[in-house]
Amino acid sequence: MNSTELEFELEHKRFYVRIDADHALELLVDNCVRKRDATDSSVAYVWTNIELNWEEHRYVEARYSRATQNLHVTVNRETVFNEQISA
Repeated sequence: MNSTELEFELEHKRFYVRIDADHALELLVDNCVRKRDATDSSVAYVWTNIELNWEEHRYVEARYSRATQNLHVTVNRETVFNEQISA
């Protein structure tokens, strides 16, 4: 099984949510892994603040249900992606 990576645009930055072959969930910004959840829990969860212009921040969260393969991504608690994916 290969990893699945989704790209999201956030103003002048991009962030990525990756689910790798062992169902670990990663959140990447500027080609750097900010958070990784490789626990055995049924739902993987990662989060980070992304710095934009002059002290502006966006709070990004991603939840991945390993049982249903549903990925839910929010920015400042607003859904930007919520779908079942094949990881």
